Amino acid sequence: MRFRHPDGSLVHLAYCTNVHPAETLDAVVAQLRDHCEPIRRRLGRDRLGIGLWLAKDAARALENDPCALAALRAELDRRGLEVVTLNGFPYEGFGSEQVKYRVYKPDWADPERLRHTTALARILTGLLPDDIVEGSISTLPLAWRTVATPARMETALTALRTLGDRLDALAELTGRSLRIGLEPEPGCVIETTADALTPLTYIAHPRIGICVDTCHLATSFEDPDTALDALVHAGVPIVKSQLSAALHAEHPHRPDVREALTAFDEPRFLHQTRTLTATGRQGTDDLGEALQHSALPDSTPWRTHVHVPLHAAPAAPLTSTLPVLATALTRLVGGPHPLSRHLEVETYTWHALPAELRPRTRAQLTDGIAAELSLARDLLTDLGLKELP
Repeated sequence: MRFRHPDGSLVHLAYCTNVHPAETLDAVVAQLRDHCEPIRRRLGRDRLGIGLWLAKDAARALENDPCALAALRAELDRRGLEVVTLNGFPYEGFGSEQVKYRVYKPDWADPERLRHTTALARILTGLLPDDIVEGSISTLPLAWRTVATPARMETALTALRTLGDRLDALAELTGRSLRIGLEPEPGCVIETTADALTPLTYIAHPRIGICVDTCHLATSFEDPDTALDALVHAGVPIVKSQLSAALHAEHPHRPDVREALTAFDEPRFLHQTRTLTATGRQGTDDLGEALQHSALPDSTPWRTHVHVPLHAAPAAPLTSTLPVLATALTRLVGGPHPLSRHLEVETYTWHALPAELRPRTRAQLTDGIAAELSLARDLLTDLGLKELP
């Protein structure tokens, strides 16, 4: 979906396809047919943007076969779909029964992360629409914190500088300008936007910036205006923003609240949980740890890294951090000029939600994602952006 900002610039809205398990190229093509095109039709649009997730095997198939890449681009066109952004964070196995800590491997100290992201960049130059010259890729925020030795982090920063140089060369070769956004996430080396300032100013490459995920922003109790203003002041490019909402528990000490939270404690994804006390932010790596007695202070609100559907807040006594998303979006695109032109709805947890929220059929999932995109569209038009055909 395309929008015209009042300053005349083009803003893209997509939804991320990592919600659909697709490890191979054939599965990606089937995903376009079974999910992406039906969502476009459900919205009544001639064109729908998707933030494509390409697992390792799918990416290698495209990287090594120009004909396959051309065929995928033709398939996108045929189904009324377009790609200006890729989700390069998960490497493989995102549809596995247990993902948890595996999603952080390989990290940026591993040469395979550089190789894979370089491949994604080359692929994206072949997928961009004919009238678009700018693309974006979101990626891992360096590494999970427990493996972050100084030597490994220096290796990671060097790899990102190398990637920036490769993107420069790719732009000269193809005329397509790509940027990479490190995506802060609780528990990682870069947990918050504030944590991103030092490494990104150290790298100091215009093609290496940040991807602001509003679920992660909220989980870490960051104030959106303060966080985004600091990025702008530091000159850090906001390459992309993922529009998502976290789970919020205002009174985690209450038995009914803890019972409601327990329904979101599931074995597939990591659900980092944070609270903000007078002494600062505290947290656990997973919701189950937080629910254990005294594992996390419960006199202040908790926020949990669960991407809940934007249009359907969980039932009381829980709620979502949709207001944080709305505030962030106002700062991102509601000013005289957009701070980011690539926006992506990313609710990948549909199949891991409690039973009463989980779609039971493909049609229900289609309706849910379409409803999320409709909400995001309304937020954008309320900010003065004009939806384009």
